[in-house]
Amino acid sequence: MIRLDSVEGNTQRLDGGAMFGNCPKAVWAKWAPPDELNRIELACRGLLVRDGRQTVLLEAGIGAFFEPKLRDRYGVMESEHVLLRFLATLGVAPEQVDVVVLSHLHFDHAGGLLTPWAQGERPRLAFPRARFVVGRRAWQRATHPHFRDRASFVPELNALLEQSGRLELIDEHSAPSLSGDYSFSFSDGHTPGLTMARIVTERGPVTFVGDLMPGVPWVHVPITMGYDRYPELLIEEKQALLDKVIADQGWVYFTHDPATAACRIRKDAKGRYEAYDRQPTLAWA
Repeated sequence: MIRLDSVEGNTQRLDGGAMFGNCPKAVWAKWAPPDELNRIELACRGLLVRDGRQTVLLEAGIGAFFEPKLRDRYGVMESEHVLLRFLATLGVAPEQVDVVVLSHLHFDHAGGLLTPWAQGERPRLAFPRARFVVGRRAWQRATHPHFRDRASFVPELNALLEQSGRLELIDEHSAPSLSGDYSFSFSDGHTPGLTMARIVTERGPVTFVGDLMPGVPWVHVPITMGYDRYPELLIEEKQALLDKVIADQGWVYFTHDPATAACRIRKDAKGRYEAYDRQPTLAWA
């Protein structure tokens, strides 16, 4: 039997205009009220999957690897490594994690792989035994970034992953380190090779959508981020995924929504996608 637990990580506050792209503030501020600096609250949530054979972590959040100056610049709210503390409350130590699956290697999704910043110390991988599953094209983007997004990656992390001997690059719908309960699909609208994991559970399949849809407001088809590489392509990818979730009677799992970890999807009377049966946390056994 598969057990799923939502895992909270360090939280962020980022500019609301950047997070909602060309959506007017008068609209997005109703969904995500900004602070005095125009920043909105964002989670960096992971998903822990245990089946009695493996302990698998989907995403590692932003973590606490930034030095204090950069932590303030990027709106990271806590100095401790919240993800590791939360895993401990679930009885999971870092060395007990067998596999970490990453949708991509932007620092707000992969920074939690690193140990917390400490003056004069070099970063290390926080999960000493885990294999790291990364889409091949997502890895290529991280190691050869474009000028537009190179600040979103952590070169030290790339090097540590490669040197670990535990990096597993995939370009298929399965991963050698994972069972048949997992499958993968890929997206290019946000970043090349965004890798979305789908887990079969007794309550229906759960798809970790990453930055294809950061949270509930982005379920609305026209809403994209200023960070997205190809917004029009992302919209088409979003529609295809949401149609599959509806057909499968499944769930979408959000990494950045501060209030909703997972929800079901349906269409309203006007044919618009909407979230329902919202779950603030998951503790499914």
